[in-house]
Amino acid sequence: MAAPVRTLCSSVLRLSRRQFSTTCGVQGGEKWRKENGISKICLIGRSQTADQKQEREALARRIVMLSSEVDKGIETWNDKQEEAQRMEEHNKSLLLKPKGMMLIKNKSNS
Repeated sequence: MAAPVRTLCSSVLRLSRRQFSTTCGVQGGEKWRKENGISKICLIGRSQTADQKQEREALARRIVMLSSEVDKGIETWNDKQEEAQRMEEHNKSLLLKPKGMMLIKNKSNS
C-alpha cells in the first residue's frame, strides 16, 4: 500500500514546477550571531526588567478582565435571546387559543 503512494508522490513532485527541499532552514540571524560570537542561549536567557514585568502583569490582568466581560456579555445576550423566545412562544400560545363563541362551541363539543 505504501509503495503506490510513494511512487504517486514522487511522480507528482517531478511534474511540479516548485522546488521542494528536505533540508532544514537556517534560523534568522544565525550567521550574524556566529560572526559576532553570540550564542542562542544568550538570546533565550534574557531577563526582564521590573517595569517590563509590571507591564506584562498589567496586560495579563486586563486580558483576564476583558475575557470575563466578554463571557458575561455572551451570557447576558443568551439570556435575552431565551427570554425573547419565551415571550414569542407565550404570545403565540395566546393567539392560538380560541376565544369567544369558538371557545364555547369547543367546550360544548367535548
